[in-house]
Order: sequence, then structure tokens, then C-alpha cells
Amino acid sequence: MSLRNHGYREVLKVLRKHGFVVRRQRGSHIILMHPDGRYATVPRHDPIKEPTLKSILDQAKISTEEFLREA
Repeated sequence: MSLRNHGYREVLKVLRKHGFVVRRQRGSHIILMHPDGRYATVPRHDPIKEPTLKSILDQAKISTEEFLREA
């Protein structure tokens, strides 16, 4: 499976499983924070483009394989 065709709801679900909580929303972007200080910004788009999703996972320090397993 690839990182294509994943919507923002799926991404939010995985981030929440990893302990992220929604801090705020500004326009079409949702900012999530982790208790250890990490953050991730998720655009409210369906689907999220592959390079953007890779960037979100890098911000959150979640591997691609881990994301695909949990999505």
C-alpha cells in the first residue's frame, strides 16, 4: 500500500493514536500537539498529497510503515 489517497480524517486518527491532540484550527489547517512537544499541521484536504503526508509524518516522527499499518 502507498501513501496515496489518504484523507485528513485518517491522518488525524493515526496521530491521535500516537498521543497527539488538536490544539487549534486556522482556516483549512489543523494543528496537533504531542505532550513531549512535537507538533504536526494537517490540511483539511481529501486526499492529502503524498509529499505533504510524508512531511506530516516527519513532523510527527512516525514511520511510513507504522502509518500504513494503523491507517
